[in-house]
Amino acid sequence: MERGWAASPPRGAAWILCLLPALARGFVPGQLLASGEAAYEERTVTGVRGRAVELSCGRAAAAAPPAVVFWSFAAAAGSGPPLAVAVGSGWEVAVAPEAGTLGRVTLRNGTLELRELRVAARGRFLCQALFPELGRLRVGYAAVLLRVLVPVSKPFVRPTAAAAAEGAAVALTCSVREGTEPLSFSWQHQDPRGGPSVPPKGLGDAGAELQLTPANRSHAGWYSCTVGNEANSRSSEPVYLDIVYGPDPPAISVEPFSPAQGAFSAGEREDVVLSCLAPSNPPSRYVWLHNGSQVHTGQTFVIAAIARAQAGTYTCLAENSHLQTRTQATIVLTVYYPPAGTPSCSALATADLRDVALRCRWPGGFPPARLRWVGPGPSREEEGVMGMSFSMATSIQPGAATRNGSSFSCLASHPALPQGAACGTTLWVPAGSPSCTAAATKGDEFVMLRCQWEGGTPPVTLRWQDGGGQALGDPSPSATVLVLGAGDSLRGQDFVCAAAHPLRATGTECRLRLDVPRLEAERSEVAVLEGSEARLACRRHDGGASLGATMVWYDPKEQEVTLGLAKYQLEQGEEWLNLTVRDAEWPGDGGTYHCAATNAVGTASLPVHLRVERYPPPPNVTISRLRYSRARTEVRLEWRTQGAGNLTGFVVQRRQARRPPRRAPGPWETAAGDIEPHTRDRRLGGLDPAVVYAFRILAVNHRRAGHPSEVQTPAEPPFEAYPAVTAAAVVGMLLATVASLLAVRWVAQHRDTLPRLHDLLFRTAGAGAQEPIGTPEDAETAAGADDGAASAPAAAVVPGAAAEQLPAPPDAAEDEPVNVTVTETATP
Repeated sequence: MERGWAASPPRGAAWILCLLPALARGFVPGQLLASGEAAYEERTVTGVRGRAVELSCGRAAAAAPPAVVFWSFAAAAGSGPPLAVAVGSGWEVAVAPEAGTLGRVTLRNGTLELRELRVAARGRFLCQALFPELGRLRVGYAAVLLRVLVPVSKPFVRPTAAAAAEGAAVALTCSVREGTEPLSFSWQHQDPRGGPSVPPKGLGDAGAELQLTPANRSHAGWYSCTVGNEANSRSSEPVYLDIVYGPDPPAISVEPFSPAQGAFSAGEREDVVLSCLAPSNPPSRYVWLHNGSQVHTGQTFVIAAIARAQAGTYTCLAENSHLQTRTQATIVLTVYYPPAGTPSCSALATADLRDVALRCRWPGGFPPARLRWVGPGPSREEEGVMGMSFSMATSIQPGAATRNGSSFSCLASHPALPQGAACGTTLWVPAGSPSCTAAATKGDEFVMLRCQWEGGTPPVTLRWQDGGGQALGDPSPSATVLVLGAGDSLRGQDFVCAAAHPLRATGTECRLRLDVPRLEAERSEVAVLEGSEARLACRRHDGGASLGATMVWYDPKEQEVTLGLAKYQLEQGEEWLNLTVRDAEWPGDGGTYHCAATNAVGTASLPVHLRVERYPPPPNVTISRLRYSRARTEVRLEWRTQGAGNLTGFVVQRRQARRPPRRAPGPWETAAGDIEPHTRDRRLGGLDPAVVYAFRILAVNHRRAGHPSEVQTPAEPPFEAYPAVTAAAVVGMLLATVASLLAVRWVAQHRDTLPRLHDLLFRTAGAGAQEPIGTPEDAETAAGADDGAASAPAAAVVPGAAAEQLPAPPDAAEDEPVNVTVTETATP
């Protein structure tokens, strides 16, 4: 345990000698080692002010700590007796109060430790100790020379000038307040823009003063110095040294294009950034000139969507406002613009249609576009590359060696197009063959022959030839037209269109024969009834040489049928013309009509015969009953028809039956004309009782009237007796009739009894016997006789009807009607 002394011990060797026997109690006298066997060591130890240092006593490899140890100190520069520092025996330790001037002293196991070391501790420390060794005590002595170092304080830098012009002399001094020499100096330089601190280039170890002679722009920046000794090293705070310079000649950069040294370019419609850099301190002021005119102020000049008019010279002016110095640099900016649109590829037949010329064109732009053809190589994996040229590239491919369907591409490159451009073409032969057509111009002045075969790359070359193979006109791709003067001289001539293609070994052709149209009628003869419509159809067939023929119809009188005629109607299509004859009349509309078609090389005609037949007559009519009423002012007429025929109604005619002698009968007048076709009877009134009338009836249809019936005069009305007289008469008649029949039967059965009576009854009334029928004139004569002769019997028989024979109609020979006469006898 450490403790201090209460009073200052006497100084001198006597005190120490007196202290040692007391510290060595417990050891047997006579066991101390001889003085000649004592160990002695001397060494030097270095310590740093303010830090700790340990001083050992004796050999470091001693087997056991000393039993008794005594430390004393003697200053290096002082004189006089040494200063007791500390003494210790086992766990008992005593530190002298004066040791505090050396630092904070502690003693442990014989080792003296000085903490918070002070500069006053610089000197010699002496250690005396007794070491137990094999049951004896060995005396040890150690002299330790302690060096106390003072750490370097924080240095500081002082420049001769904070700012200096480039080329002037500048010095920087590094100073420290304290520090044990020798001192070492080192300098660090940091760029103004930052970065690690490095030694100034080319200056090496400059010592406490750094000379910058002459100063340049690389010397600008932050400077610091580091000072060190054995104890430590310290660095100063950085100090900025500003070097004023410039401006240097400007350097201009262009984005995005800089293809060559000293030349700059940009693509049209792109954003161009012009940057100017002129190293200067302070920084330069920049002014941009375009073709000598100021356009911008600043280090960076951005041209948005540059146009080709903005090409030219650009000058950058740099100015140092501090030094009043100026520099400049000029560049030429070229604006690249590609040609308009895209490249176009085409293929043309050449070398008399044996080869194919591949042409790629893309004119315009600056600079001209670079073009090259790329085609199929020897194998599927390879491509053949042809020569390169500007704006136009042509490659000749032999037709015989080129497969049908081979593809070729034209690749275009331009500085303003990062991706470039391309076009392509595929060589192929169209399927099929050429088609030939012919057409006439308006007015049929010229005939145009057109040959066409679309498709193919290159297009098929077409040329017209005559029938003898002589070329007509110039060859043309895909379509060719040959114009000929119209006329009969072209009729029947052949023309050939020859087609050729480089990829096709043999050519092909199509032919045309110029001729008049071929006409075709629906029917060569048309038959209709009179009053109907007759339709005559005509169609033309032009074949391959359609010349646009004009079609007309001619009537039987060889007159052209035109529009607007009421008799005819025309219906026309592209290749047909129909004629309709309205309300056909017999026999005037019958005859031969002609359909004519005229084109540029002639006229064709086709006859069509129209036959108009008479309309069928109505059936014959027979009067079955014609009787007066009692007042003789009306008659009751009944009739029947015989034969077939169209029927639309009946007409009843009348006239006076009595006429003066030698005078022709009067005209017939219509008594009834609105009788329906299903009616078979009619009552006619409005008659004069004093006049004797004759009646006849005709059947009519839409077109004509039939043969008139027989002419009859009405029968007198029947007598009406009283019922009794009538009944008696009827009974008498019945009885007489029965008796007569029985008598006649009896005579017939008894022919031999009364032969004469039998012959009289059955032979005199033959089957051919007939009572003569009187005419209306006879009826009139009889009526006159009745008026003039009173002796005529009252029961004279007056014919009830008489038949009049009329002249037959014009066609009676063709369709003779059947006249049937019915005679009725009126009973008074």
